Amino acid sequence: MPPRENPTARQARLGGELRKLRERAGKTAREAAAMISTDQAKISHIEAGRIGVSEDRIRQLTAFYECGDEALVEALCAIAREKRGQHWWDDYRGILAPGFLDIADLEHHATSLRYLQPVTFPGILQTEDYAQALFASAIPQLSDDELKARVEHRMKRREILERDTPSPFQILVHEAALRMRVGGRKVARRQLEHLLSTSEHPGLTLQVIPFTREEFIEVTQTVMYAGGVVPQLDTVHIDTPLGGRYLGAVADLDRYRTLLGVAEQAALTPEESQNFIHRCARDL
Repeated sequence: MPPRENPTARQARLGGELRKLRERAGKTAREAAAMISTDQAKISHIEAGRIGVSEDRIRQLTAFYECGDEALVEALCAIAREKRGQHWWDDYRGILAPGFLDIADLEHHATSLRYLQPVTFPGILQTEDYAQALFASAIPQLSDDELKARVEHRMKRREILERDTPSPFQILVHEAALRMRVGGRKVARRQLEHLLSTSEHPGLTLQVIPFTREEFIEVTQTVMYAGGVVPQLDTVHIDTPLGGRYLGAVADLDRYRTLLGVAEQAALTPEESQNFIHRCARDL
């Protein structure tokens, strides 16, 4: 089987974690290859997520790397068991760019989610009209089919809110997002009303960071912190004009946990935030 040209973010993360374990153990790729009776090039492909790896080989390699964290090993095996086509977002493969599929994949598997939104709202909380207006503003302009697929995909991401036991959500929204009139007054007002109704959802905590909070001025990045089934698989997603970035290094996770903590300290309480959003909606 030829190497994958575009591994998913989770496939790349599986390979990356195996590489971390190998390097921590002081083993070379050549030694790892010899352990599972393959060649060094295949180890490189596995660690880049370009080819799959079986559960048996994961267990062989992690034992060779003297990894005693059984929970991590099981989590890596669970990723290896995933098959293309088993989730709803696979229907958009070849229709939307891989980044759209990866974000749905990340949200679906997260055990907890924390969002920091400077000028927009999380995709899972957007109304259809709001998402339509956002995507319609893209430059160059999207085709009708692309626009329809993006909006439809975004609406389907809400499935994580409809589970019997949804993961905990913390959403930190800057006042700038509340004041942006995306799609015009009516669309913006309906979005704020939807935000208020969704904030009552079990497990969801919504907090607003007002302009007046001088201690928090970091409003340049849209951040999603997704908790993994084990802490080592926590992931940060940064949304940028050049595409999404996925971070999993310990230093990066520490940095963004700190950033989110500072943002939380600067935010209004959930009750104060609801009152604030009501006022913003009334002003429209």
